[in-house]
Parts: sequence; C-alpha cells; structure tokens
Amino acid sequence: MPTFAIFVSTYRFDPTTLIVSALAIALYLSGVRALSRRGHSWPIFRTLAFVVFGVGLYAWLGFGFFGTYSHDLRWAFTTRIALLLFGVPLLMSLGRPIALAATVLREAPRKRLRRVLGSWPVRLVSNAIFAPIFALVLFMFFITPIAGVVRQSYLAENLISVLVPMLGLIMVLPLVSHQAHRSSLFITGEFMLAFMELMLDAIPGVVLSISDTIMDGVTRVAVNAPSWFSGPLSDQHFSGNLLWMIAEGADLPLLIMLLIRWRKSDRKEARKTDDLSEAEYEELVRQHLRGTRG
Repeated sequence: MPTFAIFVSTYRFDPTTLIVSALAIALYLSGVRALSRRGHSWPIFRTLAFVVFGVGLYAWLGFGFFGTYSHDLRWAFTTRIALLLFGVPLLMSLGRPIALAATVLREAPRKRLRRVLGSWPVRLVSNAIFAPIFALVLFMFFITPIAGVVRQSYLAENLISVLVPMLGLIMVLPLVSHQAHRSSLFITGEFMLAFMELMLDAIPGVVLSISDTIMDGVTRVAVNAPSWFSGPLSDQHFSGNLLWMIAEGADLPLLIMLLIRWRKSDRKEARKTDDLSEAEYEELVRQHLRGTRG
C-alpha cells in the first residue's frame, strides 16, 4: 500500500481530463456570467460545489493517484470508475447546472432542453430503478477478463473519462432537479426496488473480496512497479473492499433523494385533494370506485 505522502503527491498529465474539466467550467461560468448581466445573482455555494467539488474531484481522479495507477492497480481502476459514475455527478448536481441552463437559455433552447429531459431515454435512465441496476451491470464486468483488457487500454481510459461521468450526470441530474414528475405510488415502487438493489450492488465487491482466483486474468505485476505495490490477489481483494463500500454508499443519496421526492409529491397530491369541493371529492370517489369494480 502507498503511504499517504505518495497517495497525495502522485500526479500525471492527462489531456482528456484537462479538456473536459476546462469545458465544464467554461460552460458553467458562462451561464453564471450571463445571469449576472441580466441583473440576477447565482448562489456562490452552487458555483463552488460544481467547480471545486464536482469538477475538482473529476480532475483529481484523472490527474492524481487513481488516474496515474489505474493501468497497473485494480483498486485504483475500479475506484476511479465508481467515483466517476457516482461521486462526480452527485457533487456536480449540488451546483444545479440544469436549473442554471433553464434560467439562462432563451425560450427556444429552453424548450429543446425540456424536450430532451422529457424524452423517454432520459426518463428511462433518470429514475432510481435504472441507476442501481446499471451500476450492478457495470460493476459485474470487474469480475470478468474484460476488465483486464479495458484497464490496460489507453483508448478505453479516455472513453471512460468522458462516457462514465456523462452517463452518471444523465442519471443523477434529472433526479435531483425533479424534472420528471412522478406519482407518490410510482416513487414508492422506485424506493422499494432501489432498496433491493442496495443489497445486490454488493455482489461484485464481495466476489472480488473473497475469490482466490484472479478474475481479470492479469496475473503479472507491472514492470518497474514501486516497492509498495501489492500482489495481484491482494490487489483484487482490496479492490473488492473499496468497490463494495462505494457501491453501498452511493445508493444512500439516491434513497434520500427518493424520500425527498416522495414527500414533495405527497404534499402536492394532498393540496390538490384539499382544493376540491365536497361535490368534486364525492364524484372523484365514485369514479375511483367504479374503476375498481370494473
């Protein structure tokens, strides 16, 4: 295992991470400036959350220890992907980039944004049922030889740096911004399935932690590896422990967001019921009973 000094002082240059980070910051700050020119302000906390925490974590995963050793260490590779999928999007979502874009964009682009957010592909991936299932499917590939091939491919590394956080943002941002309006019954179903996935997500990490077979088929240690490098089996076990912890921890914010959505949906439905007159309420009950009998 590396010392803390090695862990925090290891860096490398990665052009893909630099380009994506610069583009994300430029787009976000241009939205903040456009809002300022119109005489409105944007909370500084949200700007800091997006730029410092969200993009900062993304940059650290690319430039720092995890990016440097993701080719050679399983635990660096799996941890980097897990944090790109869950950690980076969750921190970026604190900056509310969708809300900023909806405020800054003019009417025509704003309508296109709403159409995209309301399209069936986005609605499919932005509910709390899809995210844990996708994470389970993605993490299962860590226990296959595919993981060894992908881990040692520079092309795959660049694709991971772009596609994994992008998919994470597509899953998380609409859920956080409440763009998709769900009934309280639907949200209850989401919550129950997401809670079940909380246990299923542990499967890949557990398999990696307890297996005495090198799952990705890469049994050699990197050439000129530092003295603190662990053997392939110890590397795999530690990778499984970290993956298990991250997968379980990442599901908790999703469950919390579902609880918040459920409360808001329940209050909204309650207000609609309270606004009904007595005659309207009785008619609604009769229609419900007729539908149940039918």
